Amino acid sequence: MKDHFHILNGDALKSQFPTTISGTQIVASECLADGEVVGSTPDELYKTRERFISQNYEGYKDGDYFNKTVREFERIRTIPTGSEVCLWFEDDLFCQVNLWFVLHLLKNVNCRLFLVRPKTHTRFGFGGLNQEELVQCYRNKQKLSNLDRLNELWLYYQNGDSEALLAVAKMLNESYPFLTPAVQAYVDSIPHEGHLGRPIQTLIQIKKDLKTEEFSPIFKEFCVRESIYGFGDLQVKRLLKELTDH
Repeated sequence: MKDHFHILNGDALKSQFPTTISGTQIVASECLADGEVVGSTPDELYKTRERFISQNYEGYKDGDYFNKTVREFERIRTIPTGSEVCLWFEDDLFCQVNLWFVLHLLKNVNCRLFLVRPKTHTRFGFGGLNQEELVQCYRNKQKLSNLDRLNELWLYYQNGDSEALLAVAKMLNESYPFLTPAVQAYVDSIPHEGHLGRPIQTLIQIKKDLKTEEFSPIFKEFCVRESIYGFGDLQVKRLLKELTDH
């Protein structure tokens, strides 16, 4: 009998995961779409991420990143050969970049990979679904193919090669139509020629439209206008600080 694993994008999904679905759960607790991702090995990347998160996200203590996030990523690398692995990731950039890295970790693991995602993209993602709807997502899981191409996504993202990233996404459009919008959102987020990047430009416009500096309404409106990024409050707070410091 094959081992079954479910890699979940965040603790929120774990808390609502249907009890009727069996298998070992691993949580990918990261937001690799925000901040530096330098590192030629996973260990080097983890050090980069720990430094970035401790410097930019409030509430993180020394050791939190390695005790929580790295420990779970290392569990992914020890999944047994022949296992069935379901990857529970949504269509937004936050989820997609994490998915690309997870696929990178699984590159040398000979297992059957499936993608589980909501039927349609909304700003609520899996969080907007009830138990029955989550089970239905699982039943509709998609067996992953073109793994060589999918594995290129993380490497191009990590190297900042937006042109190659977009080319691969478009090449895979028939099987994975959600890739191109997420990659385009990443490309649009890159500052250039005086443009601060799409997320920050959107925040500037929201502050003008709402005529407020209060975080809560700004954050809610950002989630409505830019659900493709999938950012949580920590990421939006950092962007607002970046805007203030600019």
